Amino acid sequence: MRVSDAIMLVALSLWGGAVLADDAPRRVVSINLCTDQLALQLAAPGQLISVTAVARDAQVSPFADLAADIPVNHGGAEEVFRLSPDLVLASDYTPIATLDLLRRLGLRVEQFAPEYSFDDIRANTARMGALLGQDAGALIADFDAGLARISIPTRPIRAVIYGANGFASAGPGLPQAVLEASGLQNAAAEVMAHSGTLPLERLIMLDPDMIITPTPYPGASNAEGLLRHPAMDKVRPGAGLAGNEWACGTTAVLRAVQRLAAAREGLE
Repeated sequence: MRVSDAIMLVALSLWGGAVLADDAPRRVVSINLCTDQLALQLAAPGQLISVTAVARDAQVSPFADLAADIPVNHGGAEEVFRLSPDLVLASDYTPIATLDLLRRLGLRVEQFAPEYSFDDIRANTARMGALLGQDAGALIADFDAGLARISIPTRPIRAVIYGANGFASAGPGLPQAVLEASGLQNAAAEVMAHSGTLPLERLIMLDPDMIITPTPYPGASNAEGLLRHPAMDKVRPGAGLAGNEWACGTTAVLRAVQRLAAAREGLE
């Protein structure tokens, strides 16, 4: 090993970064909030050269602090091409025209499907690690260990995830997985087969043990006004849920599970 290489290895070790394999991409650009989150957890220092502008918004990005010093992009193909990436991370929701143009320009583009379950979180985390040349095993193991520590409920606790415009979560998906892992029963599923609008009157009649509401954005909006309706004071205790904890399916979902499990234990 050359002296210069040895110095670099020591520097990376002291910095806490990972050493890149020879075949690992050196210039990675993410053009989707959820691929931002996966990459921010796993990329070596300097490997991730651009993330989306919303990656710095702590309201929706659980790793906003890690994105603070990384240049941002707005997902445009021309903008990304000028960065000369050797890997572009995108979502299945990224516009087809953008993906097609990037590929026709000769760039390697990897798309990630949304996460609808904890198995999806594990799979996408492992895949991101493989693409970046990093080992995601410890991250996944910590996630599973945290889930294993959640206490078992002593009695049924019925909850409703209730958001702006009366949107309630029901049916299969990540919100349902979070509720189940927290030891909560989804009361909305008693009257809804899928997520959608749940009138406030119907919510009151459901009489859930807990109403879970997202952290509101600064200021005020008519959409969130329903959550401040006086009738909400007549229902059972609520629990706040930071939107960034499950805006995307990452191991940060564990924080949401832990928060809701603690609220459930308080009611028990």
